[in-house]
Amino acid sequence: MIPELGHVALMLALAASIAQAILPLVGAQRGDPRLMAVAAPAAHAQFAMVALAFLCLTWSYVTSDFSVVNVAQNSHTQKPLLYKITGVWGNHEGSLLLWVFILAVFGSAVAAFGGNLPLGLKARALSIQAMIAVAFLAFMILTSNPFLRIDPAPIEGRDLNPILQDPGLAFHPPFLYLGYVGFSIVFSFAVAALIEGRVDAAWARWVRPWTLAAWASLTLGIALGSWWAYYELGWGGWWYWDPVENASFMPWLVGAALLHSALVAEKRDALKTWTILLAILAFALSLIGTFIVRSGVITSVHSFASDPARGVFILGILVVAIGGSLALYAWRAPQLRPGGVFAPVSREGALVLNNLLLATACATVFIGTLYPLFHEGVTGGKLSIGAPFFNATFVPLMLPLIAAMAVGPLLAWKRGDLPGALRRLWFAAICAAASVAAALALGGEAPVLAYAGLALAAMLAAGAAIEFAERIGAARLGWRASLHRARNLPRAAWGATIAHLGVAVCVAGMVVSSAWQAEAIRLMKPGESLDIAGWRVTFMRTVLEEGPNYTVRRGYFEARSGGGPAIVLSPAKRYYPSTGMITTEAAIRTSGFADLYITIADPSEGSAQGAGPRFLFEAPADAAWAVRITHNPLVPWIWIGAGIMAFGGLVSLSDRRLRVGAPARAKLPKNAAPAE
Repeated sequence: MIPELGHVALMLALAASIAQAILPLVGAQRGDPRLMAVAAPAAHAQFAMVALAFLCLTWSYVTSDFSVVNVAQNSHTQKPLLYKITGVWGNHEGSLLLWVFILAVFGSAVAAFGGNLPLGLKARALSIQAMIAVAFLAFMILTSNPFLRIDPAPIEGRDLNPILQDPGLAFHPPFLYLGYVGFSIVFSFAVAALIEGRVDAAWARWVRPWTLAAWASLTLGIALGSWWAYYELGWGGWWYWDPVENASFMPWLVGAALLHSALVAEKRDALKTWTILLAILAFALSLIGTFIVRSGVITSVHSFASDPARGVFILGILVVAIGGSLALYAWRAPQLRPGGVFAPVSREGALVLNNLLLATACATVFIGTLYPLFHEGVTGGKLSIGAPFFNATFVPLMLPLIAAMAVGPLLAWKRGDLPGALRRLWFAAICAAASVAAALALGGEAPVLAYAGLALAAMLAAGAAIEFAERIGAARLGWRASLHRARNLPRAAWGATIAHLGVAVCVAGMVVSSAWQAEAIRLMKPGESLDIAGWRVTFMRTVLEEGPNYTVRRGYFEARSGGGPAIVLSPAKRYYPSTGMITTEAAIRTSGFADLYITIADPSEGSAQGAGPRFLFEAPADAAWAVRITHNPLVPWIWIGAGIMAFGGLVSLSDRRLRVGAPARAKLPKNAAPAE
């Protein structure tokens, strides 16, 4: 009964979406406020129905209702409750339902909190949002119904992919989808503005909070996915340039450009057509990512489906949505008023440079990700593009981008003084030189780009601090006055400073962990030791243990740095009988400044005869095991920096000017009469 209720809820959500897509748009074109007023209740009805369907599927997973095909294929009675719940989105059908649920959340949020929006713009934006919902609800109901029944129902399910049974993967997809799908509402605002033929500073202010919410969520989603890959997959890296990783990274890059472009559109009434284009492209890249994950065109640990028919359906949605919006843009953009002018050397000029570098970086990732698919489609031959291409094309673009982020905020609007800004960065230059000197003193060879990246990260952090200090008058005013100014500083200014500091921390972690990593891979028997990066690591023993729904071979290692106390690390290999899969569990000792990272692979007997559970769990006590030990300096800073960036976005989002689209009301003098 519960699955049927969920199916009916999806049908009702589709009906509400169709009404929301048609009636408000007709009302906006006719100037009929009654039809435009349909948008808000229809958006709420769509949200309620999709939420009900999502709860019905979750209930089916929690109760292990194996009469539902989706549950039978992706769950198991012995699976912990957390992974029964997260199993809802650990598959194609369930993740698509999560996708549509978040789409409905954003539409309902605009309906609830968009009271300050012009009625016509709000109606058109919610109508465009509903059109997207209609497409994906129809796709789900026709090709990917999560409530299909099976008769007779199996006694036991097939279980969820073991590598997805992890806390990191429990929270990674929801945050990722909040970012992915969040750009849909920005897209809807852009198309609505093009239909109206009006893009102004007020429009840019209305778009910024939704862009901030999507970008901050996507930042957290990407960081959680990177963290999961680091500790779960057992290869010791945090980014592989996998096509699905790139599919989430591309809208993040364009979203970052959109944030800065919308700022120029709001402050200077410039770059309006460019801002509209970025809003369209951010969601276009999100749709491309959805196509890559669900079409079966690539094979990845992240991909959900391999059905070409589903891929064709999504491709049709992509062509209509993006092709139609770009055609509308080509028609309307030349009619939009150009807006304010500014000198190349100005804060606007720095933001334009920021946009160009981010867009170019996104283009290099786009080409490297999709060109192998194009090559295979044209020639039939296989082509692989990996990390060397991306490192050679993407990384050099980031160096001038970081430099522009350090200098740009110190330039004035409209016309800036570049020599003066550079003179004010003297402390940042000292910090950059000190970081390079420290890296040289610690030893170890590294490429020149690594030293340049480290110096620019230090310069960016110091530059953000200098800009903030100037805002609050730290050098001119006393500490009381500076503290008062800091308390009254707009939260958007606080958020920008925090986010730039987060970028600096993240870049430092990426550079140092990549350039100064130390690694040792060897066969070790219990009692043997090796030295790495000042650590002496001794292999003690392995133990066979039982988990909730798996068997685990756990290794125990003793690590000691200098004369410090011994630390015990226990990497493991897990075997899941329900799927026959083996996973790697890394053991990580972190100080916040470096990680000691240990994984075990197969015993020597398994290496000779083929890895498998028999050799893994029946190995003799004195077997030699393949061990990987890695020392990753500053690698925790990658995720700390990403968290700081997301926090900066949330702080900016709390600024009243962005939440309601207007500055705080000034208090009237006590004797003043109220305005009529």
